[in-house]
Amino acid sequence: MRLTLKFNLVLSLLFIAGISVSGVLSWKILQNNAQREVIERAGLMMESATAIRWYTINEIKPLLTLPMKKVFLPQSVPAYGATKAFGKLRDKYPQYTYKEATLNPTNLENRTVDWESDIVQYFRNNPKKQEITGVRDTPTGKSLYLARPMVVDNVACLVCHSTPDIAPKTMISRYGSANGFGWKINETIGARIVSVPASLPFKQAKKAFTAFMGSFAGVLAVIFIMMNVMLRYIVIRPVRKMSHIADEVSKGNTEIPEIPSKGKDEMSILASSFNRMRRSLTKAMEMLEKEE
Repeated sequence: MRLTLKFNLVLSLLFIAGISVSGVLSWKILQNNAQREVIERAGLMMESATAIRWYTINEIKPLLTLPMKKVFLPQSVPAYGATKAFGKLRDKYPQYTYKEATLNPTNLENRTVDWESDIVQYFRNNPKKQEITGVRDTPTGKSLYLARPMVVDNVACLVCHSTPDIAPKTMISRYGSANGFGWKINETIGARIVSVPASLPFKQAKKAFTAFMGSFAGVLAVIFIMMNVMLRYIVIRPVRKMSHIADEVSKGNTEIPEIPSKGKDEMSILASSFNRMRRSLTKAMEMLEKEE
């Protein structure tokens, strides 16, 4: 087996091992980064919804006090404004969904389902916990979610949600008096939840992984070629010259030129040693011929 073939075989095995290890490690890192990026984006979108709630309570609702005596306007409800704003964000990020899941909502569309009730109960049992993330199974596959508690921290909320007798009559006429009452200050009544398919960070990680591994394989290919070129000119050619000269000298051809031995690297030292050995061998052959 030639030296070049042996070298390329060992180098190929090392490159395959390097690509395998790098692939496993980079995939885990990229997947974690993609998931963290998706969660961070969900957090920013939730913050936007929270800002809309604040704007509705402090800026919009006071302006609608008089009109609300005649007809109930959903624009006065913080959850309505937050949901509408998030719906606009979905034009750009259609994979994300938002819900203000409430145990006892005025609008039954916001009522919690089983898994959402578990989240709300978790926040009730852990009042210091302000955020949780997780993965759940859905009919369409796994879903990643970010949840934050909804706490009654504003006395103004109790005007509509304490007892039916002090709630706006227009609201009662629209939603009835059976739901959305009995709330208490500092009570966790629900959770704001942003959900996104778990396949989204997987796709992002896969795209980044393909680009990274393609670039990495390209770099390794260039290194492979360059090392073969260096091996050929630094090692293989000088060794072939020495082999050819040794073969010629063994056949009695003493007129063949010596190997150039400039420099102080190992190949130059080997060439100098070979030349000395060749000169010594030539002199020995000449002495033998004279004695004959």
